[in-house]
Amino acid sequence: MKSKIFFQVTSQDSAKRLDVFLSQKDPALSRSQIKRLIERGEVQVGGRKAKAALRLRENDAVTLTLPEPQKLELEAQAIPLEVLYEDRHLIVVDKPAGLVVHPGAGNYSGTLVNALLHRCPDLAGIGGVLRPGIVHRLDKDTSGLILVAKNDRAHRDLQSQFKGREVEKSYLALAYGIVSPPSGEIAAAVGRDDRQRKRMAVVPGGRAALTRYETLGYYGKTTLLACRPLTGRTHQIRVHLAHIGHPIVGDAVYGGRRPGSRPEKRGIFDEPGRSPGSRDKPPVPCPRQFLHAHRIRFRLPGTGEQVEFTAPLPADLQAVLDALGRET
Repeated sequence: MKSKIFFQVTSQDSAKRLDVFLSQKDPALSRSQIKRLIERGEVQVGGRKAKAALRLRENDAVTLTLPEPQKLELEAQAIPLEVLYEDRHLIVVDKPAGLVVHPGAGNYSGTLVNALLHRCPDLAGIGGVLRPGIVHRLDKDTSGLILVAKNDRAHRDLQSQFKGREVEKSYLALAYGIVSPPSGEIAAAVGRDDRQRKRMAVVPGGRAALTRYETLGYYGKTTLLACRPLTGRTHQIRVHLAHIGHPIVGDAVYGGRRPGSRPEKRGIFDEPGRSPGSRDKPPVPCPRQFLHAHRIRFRLPGTGEQVEFTAPLPADLQAVLDALGRET
């Protein structure tokens, strides 16, 4: 069902272009959306269709008709989700490892989006389509916190917070070796790897990327880090840690093993066939890349309230730390 929004032009808005007026009155609409609505005759001034460049006059009555959101041709699926927070604007999910965020080639079902279509009957739509608004992503094998908008206004608000670096994210990562110094930052541009186009790498001319890290503890010959990415480049933490010679344990793409050793498949080791710190213990398997989106801080769309959520380390990754044992 279509909905209508009415505006009365005041003296302050007199002489403004129609498209500029609408973008200021409803920030949830992008300029391109406003342009399409005007071209389709969905905007009227004084009961008549108007052009984008029309200069408004005081007391003009502007009517904006919003079409019914189109249905997304994806199946809503009853996939269990760990929801930490939900309101009419957004939902905060603790995503499990193995769950793809967004449908794509080879993954048109069984994704987080499919699950949210089932979970959230109050979706208002993003960009005129009934779909959840994904404002940031996690790799399939990365677990942890992800924010999803339910409507255009929340989507634009969260996008603005991410762009302005107002959102604070912290990840737990287990890296090979003893990271030194124990805290610091990695500033290295990230771009597409020229030799393997499906991978990212630190490359000249890449996009600026900055990751801050702090050591939380040592487990055998590995270091548990809290990593805070200040930019949002694809695979940023994984690429940055591999770049400084401390790749993430279990990361098969970016060298999830200590350079110079013959690894056992997806395992933590000291020497070939040995576990770190002990010649008596068997190798400790790591079921996936040891990377977990642990904490996020942002402003709630709608109220502006500053909130923070945390997600505990999943059982599979906690088992790796337990098996290794913390060094004192």
